Amino acid sequence: MRKRICLLGALFVLLYALWDGYHIDRSAYTAVSAGLPEAFRGFRVTELSDLHNRSFGKNYARLLEAVRETEPDLIAIDGDLFDERTEDIRTLDPLLQGLCAIAPVYYVTGNHEWITENLPETLDHFRSLGVTVLENEYVVLERDGQKIAVAGVHDPNGPRDMKSKKTLVAEIRAELGEDAYILMLAHRNGQMAEWTSLGVQTVLAGHGHGGLIRLPFVGGLIGVDRELFPVYDAGMFRAGATTMIVSRGLGNSVPVPRLFNGPDLPVITLEREN
Repeated sequence: MRKRICLLGALFVLLYALWDGYHIDRSAYTAVSAGLPEAFRGFRVTELSDLHNRSFGKNYARLLEAVRETEPDLIAIDGDLFDERTEDIRTLDPLLQGLCAIAPVYYVTGNHEWITENLPETLDHFRSLGVTVLENEYVVLERDGQKIAVAGVHDPNGPRDMKSKKTLVAEIRAELGEDAYILMLAHRNGQMAEWTSLGVQTVLAGHGHGGLIRLPFVGGLIGVDRELFPVYDAGMFRAGATTMIVSRGLGNSVPVPRLFNGPDLPVITLEREN
């Protein structure tokens, strides 16, 4: 009897793991800030992180349908879209073209992009497909005469002489004013203190793969530095005027399998604090 219960339990875990690895979880968050212009209330951002060139059906059909159903105003890709195992970068074309047909797409690099070959040519190719690549720079969005900045920083694996976060934020405020609202795309999930000190209102990050194995009522098990029970594993975090949303990611890059940690597609609604 005990053996049968153990076998049934193991079968349940296996079936759940298979379903969990197939199902795309659309996590919903509301990022509230007193600095958000009234015209951008309800602005929806769908976040893709850590795909690692994982396929979701032919031509990424399942992932594209999931994104389309979120009805985004903007799509943010915050790094590790591909990695050193990717043999042909053009396999991503159907995904990027499909995303650009849904909403404007903004992309920043992750750590894995910087250990691939021909990254500048790859980024130029993404631009040719309609993707806005943010290389320590920003764009201004305007609604009803009100403006926000969508900014993005390279992963720290990028060039040693690249522009600092402080300089980028200063450039935005020089153009839009000291109270400028900034939506920041950044791959790394361990930089909350930096963004808080700079007063960046909303940050989107990934990198940690949700702690790889997620335990009920506990959260992620393994951090990016191999520490146990990492702090910024997944979800929404607030400190000062800063809200950071950390995606669990869509794919994987390490031998440790994701368990109880299916593909994550965060949907962030920007809201103004009264």
